[in-house]
Amino acid sequence: MNKIIIYTDGGCRGNPGVGGWGVWLRYGDHDKKLKGGEYDTTNNRMELTAAIKALEAIKSSHIDIDLHTDSKYVMNGIKDWIKGWKAKGWKTAAKKPVKNVDLWQRLDALNATHNVHWHWVKGHSGDKGNEMADELANQAMDEIS
Repeated sequence: MNKIIIYTDGGCRGNPGVGGWGVWLRYGDHDKKLKGGEYDTTNNRMELTAAIKALEAIKSSHIDIDLHTDSKYVMNGIKDWIKGWKAKGWKTAAKKPVKNVDLWQRLDALNATHNVHWHWVKGHSGDKGNEMADELANQAMDEIS
């Protein structure tokens, strides 16, 4: 069985400001593009939302997924930091509440229902999937501006 390949990106014009997220999902010969945005948000919230929307779009559970993000915040959070946050009751090492905890909890739950392999890709470096996700995020910002 083929893996689902996902590219996600989020951005903001002003931080906080108008934000957008984009997702490009590919499975074999099929692909799906998703986008959305918010009026008053942050870059990190849009990066997290992109990953959440991508995983929410997959209706079956325990599917093999390669998810690519250019956000080190999302990458480090889901692969490393989240274990400590959960162990400390969603507090940071400095004993402060985790920022964007609502989104982290949603992402954590979705991540647990699939076989997600997380990959970091350098943004704006010519990677076709990352460029598509970035374009979708920008389209979403244009549409709500």
